[in-house]
Amino acid sequence: MHLQVGMDAPHFELADADMQNFRLTVLLGKKNIVLYFYPKDDTPGCTMEATEFSEHEEDFAEHDTVVIGVSRDDCISHGAFRDKYGLSVLLLSDTESRVCKKYGVLYEKEVEGHKTISIQRSTFVIDKQGKLRHVLYGVHAHKHPDEVLNLIKEMK
Repeated sequence: MHLQVGMDAPHFELADADMQNFRLTVLLGKKNIVLYFYPKDDTPGCTMEATEFSEHEEDFAEHDTVVIGVSRDDCISHGAFRDKYGLSVLLLSDTESRVCKKYGVLYEKEVEGHKTISIQRSTFVIDKQGKLRHVLYGVHAHKHPDEVLNLIKEMK
């Protein structure tokens, strides 16, 4: 099931790279949220995307926006990924794919003759009221953070 612009963003609670629980509801009324789903820590595309989002941290902050990355890697993997590249984005661990399912980002792909479930690189822009303002499935990592920043700048 794909989410649509104007819907309420599905709520969730997940652990971050420091094994602290993060709840989406804590930011409601305070911040816009860029919630991006990516396939795997420390792979070329995912590293590029996380690094570019981190480089724009101050630009997003100027627009009251927090950037959160979600993958199915565990907290320890997230911590290593964050530290290796000096990432400033909040990385959340969805090892059981619960949030991935809520946001409709899983798909089946074939790798060496085996079917496997993977995350489709996707980004959701959620406003301070918790509404989905932009729903982007199947994005490309390179320059994607620039595009998202422009979408945030256009939001009123």
